[in-house]
Amino acid sequence: MRRCAVGLAGLVLALAVSVGDVTAQTCTGRFVNPIADVCWECLFPISIGPISMGNASGAPDTPNPSSPICLCGSPIPRIGLSVGVWEPARLVDVTRTPWCFPNLGGLSINPGFHAARGRTGSSGGDGAAGSVWHAHLYMYPLLSWIEALLDLGCLEAGGIDIAWTSELDPAWLDDELSFLLNPEAALFANVPAQAACTASSAGLPLDPLFWCAGCQGGMYPLTGNVAAHVGGVQASLLAGQRLLYRLHRAGLAWGTVGSGALCGRYPMPVMRKSQYRWQMTQPVPATSPLTACNPTGRSSVLWESLRELPVAGENFGYLLWRKRNCCLL
Repeated sequence: MRRCAVGLAGLVLALAVSVGDVTAQTCTGRFVNPIADVCWECLFPISIGPISMGNASGAPDTPNPSSPICLCGSPIPRIGLSVGVWEPARLVDVTRTPWCFPNLGGLSINPGFHAARGRTGSSGGDGAAGSVWHAHLYMYPLLSWIEALLDLGCLEAGGIDIAWTSELDPAWLDDELSFLLNPEAALFANVPAQAACTASSAGLPLDPLFWCAGCQGGMYPLTGNVAAHVGGVQASLLAGQRLLYRLHRAGLAWGTVGSGALCGRYPMPVMRKSQYRWQMTQPVPATSPLTACNPTGRSSVLWESLRELPVAGENFGYLLWRKRNCCLL
């Protein structure tokens, strides 16, 4: 009887661990409502040359060209207006569950490719304090779909599309292999370099401190391994920002801000953090300017409360706002 009792207890414990692991890896999410889930005030300010119209509370703007007139084209240049606008351009998933797509309604697929599971804190069983995340990027040219702003002629066209998945990137969860893409990371693995990051979390992020993600932590390594896990919102934001920087370094994301972008996008292997704003869409959308129009590196302390929910809200989604300067011909 004693052996049976011990065996039964062991079976119950094994089932509990198994159920807990499955529950922790549940894929949840919902489709983004382009009306109710989008903070449309993050669109502002809209500028013509140095003149700005409207504003989003607490969301600073990047510098705009000094002249309202621009010239593009060759051999005979055409005259246009220098326009600046913040556009909702991309969606980002950050999840511990491989092949889980929170921004696609919690869709989970099995393509036949093995991918390691993510984890939070000590859930891996080895006592580690950090977290591990997968991430996906979607093309999401929302303004061109709804023909907002009378279609400026500068807005990106196309449909929603999955542009990148970490499960297919062998270096995403391997810091050493990722070092081949960002060897300069060795220069910033020291206390003075990391201490400088505390200065990059107020107002617009300081682009010269490209190795910093402000209050989220260090930008390197460009992987989904977050050593300093403070909370799900902070850690998932950092993983999403590293993903974006990684795509810039790989030549898959380009510069769209400043005078150099008036006539077209340009390569930006070192990401200008000020080009982007981050708005949470999953599990609880942030829809007011004070909580939604977050520059890269801004602290999430004031708005992350009740936005990480056990089981049902441990997968995160973000809408990426991108500053676009262009010459409206």
